[in-house]
Amino acid sequence: MNLLEQQLHYPLGDTLPASGMALEVAPGIRWIRMALPFALDHINLWLLRDELDGRAGWTVVDCCIAKDESKAQWEQIFATQLEGLPVLRVVVTHMHPDHIGLAHWLCERWTVRLWVSATDFNAARLACGSTTGFGGDSAARFFQSHGLTDPESVEKIKGRSGYYPSMVPELPGSYCRLMDGMALRIGGRDWRCISGYGHAPEHIALYCDDAALPAPVLISGDMMLPRISTNISVYDVEPESNPLALFLSSIDKFESLAANTLTLPSHGKPFEGLHRRIAQLHEHHRDRLEEVLQACAVSPCSAADILPVMFKRALDLHQTTFAMGEALAHLHLLWFDSQLERQLGADGIYRFKR
Repeated sequence: MNLLEQQLHYPLGDTLPASGMALEVAPGIRWIRMALPFALDHINLWLLRDELDGRAGWTVVDCCIAKDESKAQWEQIFATQLEGLPVLRVVVTHMHPDHIGLAHWLCERWTVRLWVSATDFNAARLACGSTTGFGGDSAARFFQSHGLTDPESVEKIKGRSGYYPSMVPELPGSYCRLMDGMALRIGGRDWRCISGYGHAPEHIALYCDDAALPAPVLISGDMMLPRISTNISVYDVEPESNPLALFLSSIDKFESLAANTLTLPSHGKPFEGLHRRIAQLHEHHRDRLEEVLQACAVSPCSAADILPVMFKRALDLHQTTFAMGEALAHLHLLWFDSQLERQLGADGIYRFKR
């Protein structure tokens, strides 16, 4: 456990739900953990006891990527963890593959509706049929314009044009729209939707402060993680964006939540210490921004030049594409804030200088 984690409290300690099982974290709220084939090797999913249209059952929050192993785990959960009750709806926090990948399968499996923000539903629909920042010719050209020019990496990025559809092959044809501030009634409790930006187009977290709960609960998705800062990237489809500014203002929305809130993140373990974690994330990005600013004061830097400044470890290609987006997010915040100037070189590469 690192020093920052020691400032948080993990009420369940090192206890994790076993594969294909669910662990109760609060009355009517159960935790599922599924494996992912990435460096970030798991995702947390949630079951909420529910009643809809006069039927008792469960709401699923987030889905995992579309793969046979995940479907098998879900089938085990359906058989052993639902007390013989059906799934009544599927809620998705945002459009990234580990969250929405099996939404179509789950909705068809139980003949239920998907609940998600309109922006992320439509972004996911587009991504299913093409690519949005995850690979293909457009992404390769974009990364080249920001300094990632070695031929092997460029060819691999071009070859990833089917990256998103491989994990999200299909989406439900219809959905129910989640919006900031709306109350989603689940199992007799109101869950307030809190929109977040910078990580996904329109991420929705869910907050419940029902008096029957031992403490308020925040299903934070990827907006509030205990161990790492969620990825905040500039993508080829929105090349002039300022996602880090959006992310930092979004997490400030959580400042008004109760100090004793139990936060249920998509990666890592349930934790207490929400306000401290918000401060830690601001401190983390403030430090990274200062490092970037100092590097650009020495000489003009592309996003590729910033990678060893922000990331001290070796990165594989999958990590490098996310790191490039993250480096650009920090450069863009400083550029939009007029602390850096952007220049387009004769070689077609953008560089930033102080």
